[in-house]
Amino acid sequence: MRKLLAMAEDPACTPGEAEAFTAKATELIAKYGVDQAMLAVKDPAADPIGDRVVTIDPPYARDKAGLLAAVAAPLRCRVVHLERRSLARSHLFGHAADLERVELLFTSLLVQAAHGLVGSPVPWGEHPAAYRRSWLVGYSQAISARLWEAERSAVAETPGAELVLVDRTDMVERRRDDLYPQLAKMPPRRLQGSGRTRGYRAGQNADLGGVAVTDS
Repeated sequence: MRKLLAMAEDPACTPGEAEAFTAKATELIAKYGVDQAMLAVKDPAADPIGDRVVTIDPPYARDKAGLLAAVAAPLRCRVVHLERRSLARSHLFGHAADLERVELLFTSLLVQAAHGLVGSPVPWGEHPAAYRRSWLVGYSQAISARLWEAERSAVAETPGAELVLVDRTDMVERRRDDLYPQLAKMPPRRLQGSGRTRGYRAGQNADLGGVAVTDS
C-alpha cells in the first residue's frame, strides 16, 4: 500500500499514468471497506469506533480541511472542523479501518495536490491565492464524486451490505453528536478564483493508490 502511495506522490508520475490505474484502485478501496464492515458484524471489537484530531498546516488550511471532509464522508467517517485561522484542526470520527484509510489517502492526496498546483499556472492578472483555493475546491469535489461512485458500486455487489453500512454510519454519527451536541453547519463560501475546473480535472486523474488493500 505504502509503495503504491509513494509512486502516486512521485512528481514524475504523469496524469496519464495515474489515470491508467485509478479506476481499479477506487474499486479496490471500496470493496475493502465493505468487506471490513461485513467482517465486523461477527466481531465488532475487531473494528471499533474511534476518533482522532488532524492538524492541517497552512497554506490554504481551510481548503485542505475541505479535502479531508471530501475523503471522509464516502468512507463513512465524519469530520468536525475546530479551528480555521492560520492552521486548521479537524476532529475525525469513524471505525478504525476507515479512519486509517482516510488518513493515509488524505495524506497522499495532499502531496498530489501540491504537485498539481505547481503544474497549474495562475492565469495572468489573477490573484494566486484565489486561484489556488478554487483549484483545491474543484480537486476535492472530483475526489468526493469518485469515492462515492466506487462505494455505491461495491455496496450493490455485496448482499446485505447497505443495512450494515447504514448502522455503522449511524454509530459514528452518534459518537460525534455525543461530543458535539450543538454543531452548526458552515456557511457556503464565495470563491473568486477561476481554478475550479482545472482542479476538478486534476482530482479526476489523482491516484487513490489502493489504500487499505494490502500492507505489503
